[in-house]
Amino acid sequence: MASSTVLSATRNTIKKTNLSFSFRLFSNTSSSSPFSYLCRKHNVFAPPQPPPVPKKVPHAVSAHGVLRQDPYHWMSNTNDPDFINYLHQQNNYADAFMEDTSELQRTLYSEMINRIPSKIFTPPEKWGPWLYYQYIPEGKEYPVLCRKLANDRKGWMMKLVDYMTVGSREEILLDWNEIAELYGYVHVGTCRVSPDHNFLAYTLDITGSENFVLQIKDLKKNSIIPNYRVEGVVSLAWAQDGCTLFYTLCDQNQRPHRVQCIKLGSDSVDNTPLFVENDSRFCVDITSTKDSKFITVNSNSRTSSEVYIIDALNPQSGIQRFRKRLSGVQYFLEHHHGFFYVLTDAPVSKNESSSNGNYYLATCRAEDFQSNDFQNIFLPSDDMCLLDMDICNEHLVLFLNREGTSSICSINLPFPANCKSNMKIDDLDPWFFPLPSNICTISPGSNHDFTSSVYRVVLSSLVMPDVVIDYNMTRKTHTVVHQEVVTNIYPCGEGSLNIKNTDEFLDTQIEKKKNGLQNEVQELVEFSSTYFCERKEVISHDGVRVPLTIFCSREVYKEGQSPGLLHVYGAYGEVLDKSWCSDYLSLLERGWVIAFADVR
Repeated sequence: MASSTVLSATRNTIKKTNLSFSFRLFSNTSSSSPFSYLCRKHNVFAPPQPPPVPKKVPHAVSAHGVLRQDPYHWMSNTNDPDFINYLHQQNNYADAFMEDTSELQRTLYSEMINRIPSKIFTPPEKWGPWLYYQYIPEGKEYPVLCRKLANDRKGWMMKLVDYMTVGSREEILLDWNEIAELYGYVHVGTCRVSPDHNFLAYTLDITGSENFVLQIKDLKKNSIIPNYRVEGVVSLAWAQDGCTLFYTLCDQNQRPHRVQCIKLGSDSVDNTPLFVENDSRFCVDITSTKDSKFITVNSNSRTSSEVYIIDALNPQSGIQRFRKRLSGVQYFLEHHHGFFYVLTDAPVSKNESSSNGNYYLATCRAEDFQSNDFQNIFLPSDDMCLLDMDICNEHLVLFLNREGTSSICSINLPFPANCKSNMKIDDLDPWFFPLPSNICTISPGSNHDFTSSVYRVVLSSLVMPDVVIDYNMTRKTHTVVHQEVVTNIYPCGEGSLNIKNTDEFLDTQIEKKKNGLQNEVQELVEFSSTYFCERKEVISHDGVRVPLTIFCSREVYKEGQSPGLLHVYGAYGEVLDKSWCSDYLSLLERGWVIAFADVR
């Protein structure tokens, strides 16, 4: 993707990992129940004991010329015995306060656990000669990252030979469970496989401090290379040679601000920075373009960005700035056949002061990007916003929002030679991907193969479990690859739904993949007949129209009587996650209404 490596794959899952072949990873740990305290049937305002009161220690804090008192500053020392004792007191108070809900908590926990299928995996994604995938072993808490050699040989005899030999061997690249057994905690931040598939670079937090340590694994030797352990690493990007790794480092405030490089084969880490961002408003991210020709260093604030590029084919050639930073202007880069494709909100022309915050797409020649203005600009229409882009050898993929509804389309590349400026998207004959009804979220898969005309997308909604679909942009067809399995769903507390989405359905999908029938289109499973999902607009106190998504059970909901849980988040213009979550069903089946307000 232009702006970042976007995670994808099946939801209701639990952990997120930022893999180079990006999957939204499952976990079989149940998420905490944010509503159990709301389900109390007794007097919630009569606690069995008074809450603990922390001590106050005078402490003055000065910031921005203002002096204020912070009597709880002493809590910043998490090793203070008084602080630890206070936490124990709070936990004891919470247990006592919630004691009469213990049976309900056990019931809710059991319901949520029973909806998690015994078989949890992501569908394989082909990258080079390999198929990469993840799964959670039965009885384990964390995922395992694996790969197998892809079977590309034709003919049943050759496929049988492959299956009986190398093609059937699974390689375990990273097992989160082994790390957790050693340290008691594991959080893998970012994973990147080298372009030659010989090394795996990943960042690891084993303390919960969110201070990630870089590890590099030699996949041929199946061992960690000891010389390249670096603390405070956030993002990673490999050069094309497969042995040069770029990474970002954090400062004391955990702000990624520095870019450094490791050359495999050297005796130690070179601490010489390639780039340093001294402005504390900006964070630095590093990634590679889809065709792997360039590495981009992105220094972004909430309103402005600056991009530097490194030639991934010649990583020692240095770093160059793409455009000088302008206040209030953001842009993100991709590369395709000698042209940079720029997603930006810069003024469309020199006569305009801004683009009103709307993104559009522009191009410029890579060979002289510093001297030329953007060209071949095309703009979204008045009722459509351009959110993001991705790029393949023969297609440009655009993520759009039209009047609050998400959509995605592909446009054939290259653009016509007589392509004009300031065109609309419809002028370029886009193919809009067919989407199911009630769709709320669209997330791209990894889509690592730059030459492929098939684009993988993960679709989800509040009434439809996550489904992975492959869109063939040349043939304009689509294939259901996999849908998240949900077990033991009981509408309104009685009886089970007669649906295909069971372990038997999952086994059928696996068997069809083994027999080469993965292109057969499967029926999507969704629960709109049982659960009601509606999008409305409500008027706030100051007259602003706020999108509101309402989610409830069709049978149990009672108008004017059902309790409600409202999710609201308004910072940074973020949109709330309205994808499938089976934990919500425990609320809905008890008559609750869940609402999501996108206030900004």
